[in-house]
Amino acid sequence: MRGWVDAPRAMLRGLDVLLLGLVALAVALTFGAGQGWRTLATGAVLVALYAAGRRRVRVHERPVEGRGSAWWPERAWMLALLLAWAAMVLATPGALWIAFPLMLLQLHVLGPRWGAGAVALTVATTVGFGLMRMADGDGSVGYAIGPVIGGLVAIGFVVGLEAIVQQSQERQRALSELAAARVHLADAERERVLAVERERMAREIHDTLAQGFSAVELLLRAAQDQPDSERATGLVTQAREAAKDNLAEARRVVRALAPGDLDGSTLLAALERVAARAESVDVRVRVTGGARGLDVAVETALLRITQSALGNVTQHAAASRADVTLTYTTAQVMLDVVDDGRGFDPAAAVTSGGGYGLAAMRSRVRELGGRLVLETAPGEGTALAVILPLGAESEEGL
Repeated sequence: MRGWVDAPRAMLRGLDVLLLGLVALAVALTFGAGQGWRTLATGAVLVALYAAGRRRVRVHERPVEGRGSAWWPERAWMLALLLAWAAMVLATPGALWIAFPLMLLQLHVLGPRWGAGAVALTVATTVGFGLMRMADGDGSVGYAIGPVIGGLVAIGFVVGLEAIVQQSQERQRALSELAAARVHLADAERERVLAVERERMAREIHDTLAQGFSAVELLLRAAQDQPDSERATGLVTQAREAAKDNLAEARRVVRALAPGDLDGSTLLAALERVAARAESVDVRVRVTGGARGLDVAVETALLRITQSALGNVTQHAAASRADVTLTYTTAQVMLDVVDDGRGFDPAAAVTSGGGYGLAAMRSRVRELGGRLVLETAPGEGTALAVILPLGAESEEGL
């Protein structure tokens, strides 16, 4: 259906060629008879009005049912063209042939309702000029019959074409509405899933961590109010045991939120599994420095950033190789993803509405107090570097 949507634009271009060609022919024939200046002047006015209207009236961008409803500029343009054409016909009978592309244009610009009336007026004008020539003995019955047949052909052709285009536009609107409905349903489903997950996590925390902390608080309060020091020491010991159990429960909850690749695995092993899933790209993973356990949030961020970066490499970079390097230092951990692909312009990607993956990476890094550096250019590959600080929690783990 895409071709039918573009049909009005193609028809207008054909009308451009046809009308300008007939104007040029009429002027040339008149100059051959030695009376071309008046025809040239009226033809120039007609062409100027036509060009101005084509630039102002973007009829192919409007729905079929709304065409011709406004006096300005559609109807005014058609009236001006009709008057300019009539003046050219008075200068040379050869301009009568311009009536056919003019009728096609009227139907296209004004729509079936107003266009049919404009075509009838144009046919009547053409027939009138033809009868005048016949009365002068310079013409035949074709000057009267030809315009009528041409008008009927123009009406049948344009009305049929506009009906197909209107059907295509309605179908496109229906598809757009369906796509919007799908997006809305997807958003609603995502919100429902998030709400269910939030409720589940709330129950989990309430039934475990919250209850455990309440027990610790009650034990410590009782120990504080206990005059017997031995009894108080026992209560403190119970509070410590409860706190220890709560810490183990907190670790279990955090592990449940971690990515599947990190479940019971080291960060290096998880990165290697992600690299192995990269299609058509040779991905190599290596570690420098003393590898050690990190905070779950840090490991999750590094894994997700690597997944996103390698996804971009396989989908957009046309690269043959990528290197993933994880570097540990005393105060920070660094992730480098370098490929030999075609690179890109980061500013252009953001301007065109792309770059969402990069924005998500920056958001993850910013939440952890780190920084992200991107070096790329068209034809020069891409290098992504992520630097995250390691605080006490990151070094010891949760």
